Amino acid sequence: MLDTLISNKTRLKLLLRFFLNPECRGYLRGLEAEFGESTNSIRLELNRFEKAGLLLSTSDSNRKVFRANTNHPLYSDINRILTKYVGIEKIVDDIIKCVGRIKKAYLTGEIALGLEAFTLELVIIGTDIDINILQCCIQNVEKVLHRNIEYLLLTERQEKVYLRDKKDIFLIWENTQLAD
Repeated sequence: MLDTLISNKTRLKLLLRFFLNPECRGYLRGLEAEFGESTNSIRLELNRFEKAGLLLSTSDSNRKVFRANTNHPLYSDINRILTKYVGIEKIVDDIIKCVGRIKKAYLTGEIALGLEAFTLELVIIGTDIDINILQCCIQNVEKVLHRNIEYLLLTERQEKVYLRDKKDIFLIWENTQLAD
């Protein structure tokens, strides 16, 4: 649906890249390789976003590196729209909150890098998780979102090892009430 409202594919890709995960950074040539599009169309959109104050840039050697301006008044609204578009909100509501003792949940893979993907990769940290209920919830959410969901269950000890060198991951939910 969002691609109907935002018909410029480059603009939509940039929104997903920068506003879905606030840690994402990018520069023109890197975005060209990721998107498979011309530098001219990407540069035009980057300049528009920067002029509007939605993106900030810094120089790194001879590169101009962009990131989302999380202090922009529209940042949280754009992030919320993209979260709904990708289905993160549905994952949190229907899977994470109804299954066992989940401590944290992460998105990983292409979505975590701000790229469009048909498959959502979910890493769940917790104990006493009922696999049957989890699989049932995931199947229901997949039907609603029209996306595949792959998941990995880890204990907190496994989480530390798994996250050590991961770059394509971001926290989407944390239950601070569960004891460590």
